[in-house]
Amino acid sequence: MGTEQDKLCEQLQEMTLNYDIRLSQDQTEQLIDYLLYVLERNKVINVTAITNIEEAVILHLVDSLLFLPYISAEDEFVDIGTGGGFPGVPLAICSGATGTLIDSVAKKVTVVSEGIERLGDQTHCSVQAIRAEELAKSRGASFTRVVARAVAPCNVLLEYASPLLCQGGRLVISKAPLSNEEWDQGLRAAALVGMTFVSRETYRLPKDMGTREIIVFMKDSEPDIKLPRRVGMARKRPLGIK
Repeated sequence: MGTEQDKLCEQLQEMTLNYDIRLSQDQTEQLIDYLLYVLERNKVINVTAITNIEEAVILHLVDSLLFLPYISAEDEFVDIGTGGGFPGVPLAICSGATGTLIDSVAKKVTVVSEGIERLGDQTHCSVQAIRAEELAKSRGASFTRVVARAVAPCNVLLEYASPLLCQGGRLVISKAPLSNEEWDQGLRAAALVGMTFVSRETYRLPKDMGTREIIVFMKDSEPDIKLPRRVGMARKRPLGIK
């Protein structure tokens, strides 16, 4: 790797140590290589609004790696609304878990697919242009983790996740600080879809680039309603609304 890449690798390792995340040199180089690839492809195909490399290291890589304590190599996860491959690709690189990355925008899936091919077999992940409701019909109750980063309100994500998760599986959400209204709606939706609240932690991103809440729910019972509903219903008629 060149001097610029070496500097970025060093910065990433230093920043993740603040969260007790220790990356190997190989993992770090893969992460930076993938990020540079996405930013280069972004000049032609719009997959991210973040174009500054130093901001992207924090807002894409560090942000994605905050999921790491909540996933292990034995897990099989689905990343809902992966966008440019975040957090799915970094999680697959660093956790060893097997990942299915999904997004409804085909052009984003093309970019991520090519990036995964560049990385080779070490990533343990694949990407599909499919919606969560459709994936649940073919792979229902087959994942131990569902991850989502700033994709939709909590109540919508809980509905997406429930039919995808096996019993005991967990939904891990990363979001900017929640409003009380979104939190209350999420708790009510969780009860309807057979999920219970596990934990809620707040992390501050480096260089004053905001805070993130990592929220975990576990599937521990059958939902009170038939899931999945039709595509789009989770957003059009969200659960947990009074």
